[in-house]
Amino acid sequence: MQDSNPTPSPEALANSGTPASAETPAAEATAEVMPSPEELLKAVELKAAEHHDAWLRAKAETENVRRRAQDDIAKAGKFAVEKFAGELLAVKDSLEAALANESQTAESLKAGVELTLRQLVSAFEKSGLAEINPLGAKFDPHRHQAISQIEATDPATEPNTVLSVLQKGYALHERVIRPALVVVAKPPAAA
Repeated sequence: MQDSNPTPSPEALANSGTPASAETPAAEATAEVMPSPEELLKAVELKAAEHHDAWLRAKAETENVRRRAQDDIAKAGKFAVEKFAGELLAVKDSLEAALANESQTAESLKAGVELTLRQLVSAFEKSGLAEINPLGAKFDPHRHQAISQIEATDPATEPNTVLSVLQKGYALHERVIRPALVVVAKPPAAA
């Protein structure tokens, strides 16, 4: 009896025109290249977890930098006058020494006060505090405050020229912290 479902011989398969051996490797290659949906999902979840971790680390680093910057700003504001305060200590020491000496003459007291004033001016200069003394200069409303206007005694004096300084002004690094109080020349009256 013959089998109703005979197994073809390898020669018959090779000659039949259906390349069975060619289909099998291609199907296997496709199966190896294409991962299953579960594997794809797992790979994507791992990538998402990595990116989330990197984002959390970057966010934490940004917070740390922001906090350190705020601390630096707070310290800078708190200790901004440290150098100036150190310079003023010498002035205070000189004033205390002058007051402690009870057997001094008017001349020695004056000399001591002049020396103390030089120390104070030096401390101002080191800290960028400049004096505004505009005597004879043109009135500048950004740096001077006019208290009054008077007629100039010299007819050659231009109007709005500072005739006298009642109180000197001061600027810290070109920023006016106290304007100079001045008296300015008013324009001559029309005849």
